[in-house]
Formats: sequence, C-alpha cells, structure tokens
Amino acid sequence: MAGGRVRSVPRGLAGATSVAVAAAALIMLTGCTGSDEQPTPTTSPTSSQTTSSAVPTAAPTLAPKGSAQENKAFFDYVNQRTINTAKNPTAEQFVAGLAAAGFDKADMQMTADRTTVNLTPGSVQFSVLINHGCLIGQFGQDIGGYHSMVASVLSTGKCLIGDTVPVH
Repeated sequence: MAGGRVRSVPRGLAGATSVAVAAAALIMLTGCTGSDEQPTPTTSPTSSQTTSSAVPTAAPTLAPKGSAQENKAFFDYVNQRTINTAKNPTAEQFVAGLAAAGFDKADMQMTADRTTVNLTPGSVQFSVLINHGCLIGQFGQDIGGYHSMVASVLSTGKCLIGDTVPVH
C-alpha cells in the first residue's frame, strides 16, 4: 500500500502466486515431522522407508541368514531390475524376479494385479518375510513409482494386511 492506494494483483498472477506459496509451504512442512517415530532410510530395522529410482552401481547380494534390513538393498536392486525390464510390472512379475534372485516364494505375499471389476490397480504391493522381518515393496503410478520399507512381522505371521492373492 503506497500513498494510501491498494494495488491489485492481476487475476492470473494472484492464482500463480497462491499456488507457489502453497507449494513452498508444503515443501517446508515435509521436513518437519515432530516425531521420532517416522520412517527413515537407516535408523531402525523395523521402520525404514526409501524411494529408489536407479539401480546401484555395485550389485548387492542376498544374505540368506541376514535380517530384512541387511537384505533391503538387494530387495530394492532386484525390484529396480524388474521395473527396468518390464516398465510397468505386475505384482506377479515382482514376485517372479525376487524368486529368481533367491528369495523363497513360500515367504512372499502380493496383492492382485486386477481389481474386482477387472481394472488395473493404481499400485501393487508385494512382500518377503525374511528372518523375522518384512521387506515390503509397492509400485504404481498412483504412488509415484517404487517405494519400499522394512517392517515388523504382523501378529498374523504375515507382512501385508488385507486381501492378498496366492503366490505360485
């Protein structure tokens, strides 16, 4: 307000400014969790979550007697190879890739590749139970690509909650 006059912002610029301010606020708030219980890349074997978009340069290996946390890099590596090969893989393709890499199919779960009305789901989930821990992966356009985490085994002895389909 200069000299008692109120300047108006052109309508198109006001909308763009509002969007920019909202985006900046969201970016600033994203780093502020206020809780030590949020998943982090390396803090705890029961609550680690990361997003990966590239295959590591040195290929990790499966540690059959290792914890879920110790096998997470290999899990991500195998899943990223599946994504690079299939571009839009199904849960079944992730499971096949993990089994071919040495994970035991008997310890895996996956969600359906089709909904009850025969549509492609927005994302698929798959898991491996390994040495009393869970490696959980999720992939789909609706969630922004590939995500994974290490979690505790559920009281059911499984890794995924809800409806899953048989792994063959």
